[in-house]
Amino acid sequence: MAGANQGLVKRSPVMADVAARAGVSHQTVSRVLNEPSLVRPSTRKRVEQAIAELGYRRNMSARALATKRSSLIGVVSPAVTLFGPSQMATAIQAAARSSGYATISATPEPTSPTEVLDFFLTLGVEGIIVIAPTRQTATEARRLAGTLPVVAVAAGMRKVRPLHVVAIDNEQGARDATRHLIDLGHERIAHIAGPRDWFDARARIQGWQAELASAGLAVPEVTEGGGWGAADGYAAAQELLALPSRPTAVFAANDDLALGAMRALHHAGLRIPEDVAVVGYDDVANTAFYEPPLTTVRQPFDDLGRHALEALVATIEGRRPEAELSPPQLVVRESSVGSAGG
Repeated sequence: MAGANQGLVKRSPVMADVAARAGVSHQTVSRVLNEPSLVRPSTRKRVEQAIAELGYRRNMSARALATKRSSLIGVVSPAVTLFGPSQMATAIQAAARSSGYATISATPEPTSPTEVLDFFLTLGVEGIIVIAPTRQTATEARRLAGTLPVVAVAAGMRKVRPLHVVAIDNEQGARDATRHLIDLGHERIAHIAGPRDWFDARARIQGWQAELASAGLAVPEVTEGGGWGAADGYAAAQELLALPSRPTAVFAANDDLALGAMRALHHAGLRIPEDVAVVGYDDVANTAFYEPPLTTVRQPFDDLGRHALEALVATIEGRRPEAELSPPQLVVRESSVGSAGG
């Protein structure tokens, strides 16, 4: 009976099975798994389909022994509870899996990433992607870049070799948001900023200021949110409402700040957008269900994760990564244009 049962055990598919199903060589399957950019898209698609149909799972331990490579990438993501960093980390992990790499993630204290970064070195990672929202994290990324391949995800951070930087063009996103409000006829456009030690916050301030200046409009003082939360946006909007000449539009540095500002406007008896238009940034889940639905700037986190992973793999393989600056997208909803634009 035991022998009969053993005969029923299903063998796990191996690489040769994938090659046979896709009608390619064993070497082609290996290239799809390890260096997909070297394989024609049509061939790569056939191999990926065969992998999915067969349920093939590569043996990472065996590969590491055979190639003397770990295929392991470290991902450092401070402030992972915030929408932007968490989405970037998720996108990077997905891109790594599709390229045959495993990831190990860590969330250090924003002021002390050194210990985590050094720990990754002891694990034999082939490279590290650092989501570097603040100057402190960026400094540590630069320090490690001379030791092993490192890519930083940081808006507005200067490129310092050998460190490679990928980012979303937050300055352009802020300009697009501000231009949208200018085109609607607004001249008094306030900005509720995120924490100044964040690259993203500074880039959005710069974009707002530049677009106002290019339109010949007065550039008011930045209203500090203090943090990224809705309570910060609420407090900042109350400051704006106390001004002798309140703004007719508010551009907030993220959607939570915008949500808090909208709450303050509602409490003051003001209508959105008839009295004050509001634009946020990020396009977090459910912004389309705010009251009114929130105009915001959507960030292409999937593209950013892919660009970061491709840049790191290129660096690991001794190639020069291509410069990438992912463009954001303005999403217009009723908080800026009313029901006619919803």
